[in-house]
Amino acid sequence: MLSASFFLMMSGGATALTVIGVLLGLALLLLIANICIVPQAHAYVIEWLGSYKTTWDTGLHIKVPFFEKVGKRVVKMEQVVDFPPQAVITKDNVRMQIDTVVFYQITDCKLYAYGVTNPLFAIENLTATTLRNIIGELDLDGTLTSRDVINTRMRAILDEATDQWGIKVNRVELKNIIPPKEIQDAMEKQMKAERERREAILRAEGEKNSAILVAEGRKQSMILEAEASKQSAILAAEAVKESKMREAEGEAEAILRVQEATAKGIEMINNASPSEAVISIRALEAFAAAANGNATKIIVPSNIAGLAGLATSLTEIAKTKGE
Repeated sequence: MLSASFFLMMSGGATALTVIGVLLGLALLLLIANICIVPQAHAYVIEWLGSYKTTWDTGLHIKVPFFEKVGKRVVKMEQVVDFPPQAVITKDNVRMQIDTVVFYQITDCKLYAYGVTNPLFAIENLTATTLRNIIGELDLDGTLTSRDVINTRMRAILDEATDQWGIKVNRVELKNIIPPKEIQDAMEKQMKAERERREAILRAEGEKNSAILVAEGRKQSMILEAEASKQSAILAAEAVKESKMREAEGEAEAILRVQEATAKGIEMINNASPSEAVISIRALEAFAAAANGNATKIIVPSNIAGLAGLATSLTEIAKTKGE
């Protein structure tokens, strides 16, 4: 009887230990299941019995079992969404397709979780309506040439509208603007005509500049030739002047030499003290030389008769000596 009681007591204790062990295991599993690790650049929106309680940032967190749950997992990095092409109509009634790219970032996790049902769907529709309103105020040319203006206006409108959803729109870009086929053909023809016109203008400008350069070259050539002729004439005049000066100096030197020789001759004659007969003979020789020259006028000295007589006497003496 005692053995049976002891066995029952031991069996009851083992069962209790088993139950406690199971309960501890379940508690450990429940604790592990409620451990949350929030990754970098993420956030968890925590609800307490269905209502918002707090927002968990990066790190280790533990939920209260059965009372707390993760209502929404939010990515806080900047995200990019590419919306499909939207049909828009310009001010001049041209229908085209435009697709946009939106860069956004979540700044308030609570507003993002409870502000709107489907944030991306809301942004897409808001982008489409905003784009239609802006393009409707522009014509075709303005739409094609005003991408920056359209991007800026759309970003401002979307950022203001999504602020109540906890979303900040950083950038909006028009990815493609696709006009109708006939408009594309007309634009290509227009661009071709514009390129041909620019080519003609550039060709005309080139020919004009070429003619100007040729004329300038000729002008410079003529100026240089005139300058060269001028310098040549100046140099020639200087050479002639220098030659004449040297010639004049030579003539003056020659005259000086002749005068010096004459003076020396006269001085030598004076020093020799010639007789009257020698002087008369020299005078006759000079008179004969003057008479045989090309002079049209001859000045006859006053003592010519005496000189003639002297010449006759000398002739007679010469003949007597000859016989």
